Amino acid sequence: MSWNNILLEKEENIAVLTINRPKVLNALNAETLREIDEAVEQLGNDEGVRVIIITGAGDKAFVAGADIAFMQALKPLEARKFSRLGQKVFSKIENLPQPVIAAINGFALGGGCELAMACDIRVASDKAKLGQPEVSLGIIPGFGGTQRLARLVNLGWAKEIILTADMYDAETAQRIGLVNHVVPADQLMEFCKGMAKRIASRGPVAVQLSKEAVNEGLEMDLEKALAHEADVFGVVFATEDREEGISAFLNKKKPEFKGK
Repeated sequence: MSWNNILLEKEENIAVLTINRPKVLNALNAETLREIDEAVEQLGNDEGVRVIIITGAGDKAFVAGADIAFMQALKPLEARKFSRLGQKVFSKIENLPQPVIAAINGFALGGGCELAMACDIRVASDKAKLGQPEVSLGIIPGFGGTQRLARLVNLGWAKEIILTADMYDAETAQRIGLVNHVVPADQLMEFCKGMAKRIASRGPVAVQLSKEAVNEGLEMDLEKALAHEADVFGVVFATEDREEGISAFLNKKKPEFKGK
């Protein structure tokens, strides 16, 4: 399948999804969101893909935000529809069975920051800038920013980031927990692919169920979340990967997981 605004490449069991609109700093319009949705749907059903990396084309931006020119003409009901489209796509990314790494290679503002927050792990270039500048335009974050940000960083930081509309450098973003790692710009993809390969080498079923357990547990009280963890823990003991992993460990061999 070919798209106008994104690229999808696969290297063994790792997929790289690139937002490819560098002339507008990879800004998100409705067409781009729909293309991301199609690619994510395809990846979620691809058992050969164990880890996904999302990044932006060029060296200036991951995603600079939603497309302002596109939004300018939106009427209220159209704006709500656009918001719900972005929320749907980003929730689909968040709930993919595979882990998703955001390789933040430049500006991640507005919708770009929201896209990064929908990923499981965020790695930023030392040149990256992150923020939610929507209120400076007289609007609010609409792709999940008012909700995911407060769940990732503390409430005070979430409100400051949204209410000031300021941009934050990668080091600050790491300090407050918005990104996991900051690496030199020329090493970003190498670092992300290295992490992706490590994750891909682990038991695929265990990796996917671990992600699911974390995501679902966040929506439960602790007692229910722990019960859910125990249920999932029991499920993995029915897998061939569990037999392979434990046997390989006891015999001091490298496991050969099959994802079964």
